[in-house]
Amino acid sequence: MVRAIGCIELNSIAMGMHTADEMAKAALVDLVMARPTCPGRYLVVVAGDTGAVQSSVDTGRAIGGEMVVDSFVLANVHADVFPALSGTGLRGAVNALGVIETSTTASCILAADAAAKAAQVELLEIRFAAGLGGKAFVVMTGDVGSVKAAVEAGVAGVGESGPVLSHIVIPSPSAEFKAQLL
Repeated sequence: MVRAIGCIELNSIAMGMHTADEMAKAALVDLVMARPTCPGRYLVVVAGDTGAVQSSVDTGRAIGGEMVVDSFVLANVHADVFPALSGTGLRGAVNALGVIETSTTASCILAADAAAKAAQVELLEIRFAAGLGGKAFVVMTGDVGSVKAAVEAGVAGVGESGPVLSHIVIPSPSAEFKAQLL
């Protein structure tokens, strides 16, 4: 089964809770995440088959109205995105590091998916807006060339959802810094 992911980010916690409930009721989807983020936003992430996710997100956009900050439906999401959402993506060695920082959580998920599909990288974490002033970032690892290609693709993958605030490739992180990531 092709997995799709849908995301809505709202400027209201109360409206976000209502939207999450209605999105879960609108179609047969898994409610992956429904929680407040900084600065006073609410994030709803659903997964399932593409048609159900599209229906759920359409409902969420309608319910959320002008409180919707960002949203998307992404068909055929890369398998690394799901564990990275919970910060459990690390399975191997940390070589070069790539980081993409965005202004919204939704755009960060788009960047992560595009990066993972573009090159042989492992998504380590997608960190959401909690304590970040509404920003989000994704961290990935792989060989230097793959990380560079993935970061470039991730930045481009944000498209109109952005903006990308910053991005970097760290070719050979120190052992001390790597220990801080784990």
